[in-house]
Amino acid sequence: MILLPSFFFFGHSTMGRGLLLVLASGVYLSSFLKDLICSPRPFAPPVTRLTIGTHHLEYGFPSTHSTNSVSIALFFYSHVHRLASAPISSLPEPTISVHIYTLLTIILSIYVFSIVFGRIYTAMHSFTDCAVGTILGSLIWWAESSWDGIPVILTSTNPLYWVYTLLWPASESSAHVLHLGRGLGGGQWVEEWVRRGGWEVPLILISLCLLAINQHPQPVDDCPCFEDAIAFGSVVLGALVGSWAMSFFGLRMDIGKSLVMPGSGWVLVMGQWVQVERTISDVVIWWCFAALKMITGILVIFVWRLLAKSALHLILPPTFRGLARVFDLPNRRFYTPATDYTSVPSEFGGNGIHPIPSVIDLPSSVQVGIEVGGIGSGVSGAFQHGRGSNEIKMRGGGFNEKGGLEQENSAGGVVVPELSEGEKNKDVKHYDAEVLTKVVVYAGIAVLACEVLPAMFEILGWGVCSSFVKTGELCRGL
Repeated sequence: MILLPSFFFFGHSTMGRGLLLVLASGVYLSSFLKDLICSPRPFAPPVTRLTIGTHHLEYGFPSTHSTNSVSIALFFYSHVHRLASAPISSLPEPTISVHIYTLLTIILSIYVFSIVFGRIYTAMHSFTDCAVGTILGSLIWWAESSWDGIPVILTSTNPLYWVYTLLWPASESSAHVLHLGRGLGGGQWVEEWVRRGGWEVPLILISLCLLAINQHPQPVDDCPCFEDAIAFGSVVLGALVGSWAMSFFGLRMDIGKSLVMPGSGWVLVMGQWVQVERTISDVVIWWCFAALKMITGILVIFVWRLLAKSALHLILPPTFRGLARVFDLPNRRFYTPATDYTSVPSEFGGNGIHPIPSVIDLPSSVQVGIEVGGIGSGVSGAFQHGRGSNEIKMRGGGFNEKGGLEQENSAGGVVVPELSEGEKNKDVKHYDAEVLTKVVVYAGIAVLACEVLPAMFEILGWGVCSSFVKTGELCRGL
């Protein structure tokens, strides 16, 4: 909601779409494998397991956190390496120094290690989960990246020289240059296809998104992985279709009075952008406009989410019921079809999901779980505490989640008192209308954040870029 839109609000649209493709691919592919394999998380860790949120309700293989952390770190490292090793524009020297490059590399390495090792240390994943997640994240980054790689010179004294010669016999030279980690350039290919394509672009993208949703595996147990996959896939759909629309209809060239943000150190003189020395007042002005853009953009996104979700919850259920009379609609396990309910909870009250959670509701929206022991750990007890109350569950006898006493029977099982009908109805339901609702809402968020809001900032004179680089008639952020 905040980090990804900022790339587009400040002129880094290409980097933002690249990061979005990497993240969405990692979330979808890892959730696809989770729901396909249905491998549980470690049950008997030798440590105390702490969980916040609902991640512990998902399956364990592979680790989505490991996948995304590795792909994100490699994504930013490729940009950092490019800035440190090759000049851009007309600058004769690299953009960042060796010291800054080293510092950023260390920070990214610590980030990856803390996430991957943390998933194992907190017993949320096994070593295999994190290892496969790391490999998956690396492959996703490699497929998307257009990075040139790290050049390594292979001479005839290096054994790899002869391997290189066997693989590429046409390249006869006393030395070969091997580019380690060179990307396949999938992200750049998608960018070019979207910008130059015709009406087939949105038709193909929409079809692929709906197909990916339809073919997502249905797990044995109710798992939130599917909803995460829908959200990220829909954001990619909106970002790419929005980019196509702006290029296809020629709006990129026509919209905008001020391409560079006020206070950036660039002024328009006789139709040419000229760089001037920045003063303290310029810095203050830049930060004021930056804050104004972020606040305005996030508010617009929240308003869209609230209104669009509420409208679709009113429109889609009766539409689905009408279509169900004509033909059978696809339905997922754990999702109630529209023929079995009358309405979806309102966004404006009751138990509906609000665009911004109330401060009063925050303690109850955070779930903290503690699990000790289990089979093979040498510890006999385990409990779970959640949702801001004294909900305790003891393995081998204790209290249930409602505060009632659990009794252990002669077979070693735990007998829990049955819930009343009213308590059963309090369980969270998934409605089939929510699937298409998420697609439309999150695709709309991407269109707003990636294209509409930056164009609005230009029209208002707030600018988008912080630096100016001449590329045809456009500017881009450095």
